[in-house]
Amino acid sequence: MAGHSKWANIQHRKGKQDKLRSKMFSKLAKEITVAAKMGDPDPDKNPRLRLAVKASKAVSMPKDVIERAIKKSQGGDAADYTEIRYEGYGAGGIAIIVEAMTDNINRTASNVRSYFTKAGGNLGQTGSVSHSFDRVGEITYPASAGDADSVMMAALEAGADDVESDEEGHWIYCQVEDLSTVSDALEQALGESTEAKLIWKPQSRTEVDLDTAQKLMKLIDLLEEDYDVQTVTHNFDVPEDVAAQLE
Repeated sequence: MAGHSKWANIQHRKGKQDKLRSKMFSKLAKEITVAAKMGDPDPDKNPRLRLAVKASKAVSMPKDVIERAIKKSQGGDAADYTEIRYEGYGAGGIAIIVEAMTDNINRTASNVRSYFTKAGGNLGQTGSVSHSFDRVGEITYPASAGDADSVMMAALEAGADDVESDEEGHWIYCQVEDLSTVSDALEQALGESTEAKLIWKPQSRTEVDLDTAQKLMKLIDLLEEDYDVQTVTHNFDVPEDVAAQLE
């Protein structure tokens, strides 16, 4: 593995995603509605919508919920959402990027700022930390998709730039504008992926101690529980001995 965060696996083992399942569905439904409203309501003709639907299916969102979200985009009652990015520092100077989709910017900005303050961090200006990340497409496959060499070959042939593999799975990276085409090509070679999305990929990661990890966990929990927040990205990692104390 060449840099994929162990923290994602720790969160998974702790059952965090199950705890936030209903909120996750709400956020994915919002993304589907916005993607369909901005483009074509047919996923085959709208790359952003196709990726949103794929992400929803990956977490077993019911088909009727997906269809309702698309249908809502075509009605007059669909809310007008603004996409906005917040950047700041958590405990220990850890860089954090928050992506939100809101119908009330003042409310969201106030909430995000308060979360940073409560968890010992501070919200900065847009651009204050994003220079430490690369904006890329990420396509995820389980370990069962193949060994590292075969997945690497398939990824390069599909037009990807890099692959990180470990015993948990494979993470394939590509240029933002190539995500849809690379994802489709990989599906032909490796089968359906677990997830395909745009991410902020940290250029390096900082290991944290127990006290800092607990404060960062608090901040991430506060952010992810907010209805307006879609994604939270950071550049910290948790050593195994610290992770054991967080279980």
